[in-house]
Amino acid sequence: MDTSPTPAPDTARTTTPRPEAGSPGTPRPEAGSTAASRAEAGSPGGDGSDPASGSGRHRTGSAGAASAAGRATDTGKRSTTSRATDTGGRSTTSPTNDAGGRSTAGRSAGGARRSTAGRKTTDTRRAAAARSLAENRETTRRDDIPDTADTTEAADTAGPTSAGRRRRTVLLLLGLTAVTSATALVLGLLSWAPDPPEPSRPLTVSESERLAAVRVTNLRDLRAGVRVTAGTGATRIELVGWVDWSRSLLYLDVGGPGAGAERGLLQKSGKVLVIRPDPAAVPTPAAPPLVAPEDRWRLHRLAPGTQLAPVLDLLLGLAADRPDTPTPTAPPSGARWIARETVPAGPLDVIQAPLPSGTPAASTAVGTPGAATPAPDGQTRYWLDQDARLHKLVTRLPGAGPVTMIFNRADRPTLRPVDALGGRPGLPRALTDAEQRRLDRLPVRLRAHGGATLTLTAPMGTDTNLRGAGWLSWTARTAYLAVADLGVPDRRTLLRRDAAGLLARVDLPAVNAGGGTAEAPARPPLPPPAGAWRVSRPGRDHLSVLVDAAVTAGSVGHRGTAVRVREDVAAGRTVDVIESGPADARLRYWIDRDGSLRRLEVRTDAGTWAHLDLHPAVVPRLTPNPRPAPRSSTPRPAAR
Repeated sequence: MDTSPTPAPDTARTTTPRPEAGSPGTPRPEAGSTAASRAEAGSPGGDGSDPASGSGRHRTGSAGAASAAGRATDTGKRSTTSRATDTGGRSTTSPTNDAGGRSTAGRSAGGARRSTAGRKTTDTRRAAAARSLAENRETTRRDDIPDTADTTEAADTAGPTSAGRRRRTVLLLLGLTAVTSATALVLGLLSWAPDPPEPSRPLTVSESERLAAVRVTNLRDLRAGVRVTAGTGATRIELVGWVDWSRSLLYLDVGGPGAGAERGLLQKSGKVLVIRPDPAAVPTPAAPPLVAPEDRWRLHRLAPGTQLAPVLDLLLGLAADRPDTPTPTAPPSGARWIARETVPAGPLDVIQAPLPSGTPAASTAVGTPGAATPAPDGQTRYWLDQDARLHKLVTRLPGAGPVTMIFNRADRPTLRPVDALGGRPGLPRALTDAEQRRLDRLPVRLRAHGGATLTLTAPMGTDTNLRGAGWLSWTARTAYLAVADLGVPDRRTLLRRDAAGLLARVDLPAVNAGGGTAEAPARPPLPPPAGAWRVSRPGRDHLSVLVDAAVTAGSVGHRGTAVRVREDVAAGRTVDVIESGPADARLRYWIDRDGSLRRLEVRTDAGTWAHLDLHPAVVPRLTPNPRPAPRSSTPRPAAR
């Protein structure tokens, strides 16, 4: 029997590692054994390191355990140091020595089986641990590598995702909705027809009450903006501005192809009409300036039959202090509800009814149709809101044709009449002590000034509008001025007043009397030209009264009869407007806070105010008026 050991192919890489002391199933070498000595002193590491590692690093931690498990696996596969006894009874040889240092070749069969069984148990456990670690490594490697083949195959077989399917479904539904809506809209437009208008009917009690309260509402609201179109074609006139029903005042800009001589600004107070003509104005009117210009206003009389007169009368006649009917429940004859319209101001009821009493009667004559033409039957129509406010009026007036009035109820500025109409109204009151003292000292104050230049503006009548310029001396009590009439622009009247109160007049061509324009004449020439001067005592005409009152330097009558009308501004100075004098010749004195007279006004028979503006200055010395030639007396022959 060959008992020599079978050589191992590579003992350095396949030798089973030495189990650590205390491991189960591992025989502990005795202290004096040769194998133990060789393991400790003669191992390849030389320092007690693991001979199977081949590196000399200590087996510590998880790295050492993993290395040991790998080596155990190799040892389990290829064992070259021990062999089991076969069934024929042959014993397994081992190159290791026993505890006594002797060879184990002659070990008994029982000891060999025990040794072999112990090694098998250890090797089995080590092999199981190695297989578990190997499986873990293989699983980890499979998890780290992306399985692209499976993913691609799943994507190809699964089809579009659920989000994509939902998106396509939503888009399809939106497209169907749009097509359905467009189809319904087209069908609706093709089949749409406006609702038939509501037929006209008699007024209800509420509507008749609102119609009766229209003029009372206008008076309560005081003012409103207005735009008027009257007439058609080349005779059409257009008015833009405001109406003040509380003071019976109109302030309008007149335009349109049929404006004529009235083109420009217009103010009317009661029956007095003044205009500021502007022939070069554009045909289309615009809202006039809120503060009216001070110059070029003149008293005006409308020609008979003009279409402007009934329009202005109707505007002022749309106000009253009581309803138009005795009982609100009794509507006017023929009044009917026509329709309802909606405007930015709100819903309006269109009512057809005659014009109220006190206004120009509407004409039912058929005229040329146009943009402002009212209803086909020519009746008056009102556009009323729920508060009885008039927003629109369409009618036909005699001499004016179709008339349309549109009212802006929110445009309600405070209007100021021009000076020819008396200026803005005030609240008359008694004078204070300071105001009375300034009035009492006025003659002394004016004589201290010596004199002043003067400017005359006197709308005396419908055909007489005077303008003048000259000098006035309070010390000499004289005056000298040139007066122009707007109706006779190429003529001048020279007027002189002497200390005795005599007035001398002479009429000359404009070029011989200083020149200038009719609206702004120049001061008279010095010395006064020779001519046929007419001398007379001061008369009662308003020009003589105005000049005489200015020269007499503030003789205002008895103390206590004067009242303060208002505060105003003249030549950039604050003044107190004080009114005094008899009822038929009321005078207004504009006195500044220094006690100087800045303006003097007199009320004319035409209802206007004529005024002299005074500016203290050095005046030339005026020669006395020529005396009238005494009448020659012829001796009567003696009777025989």
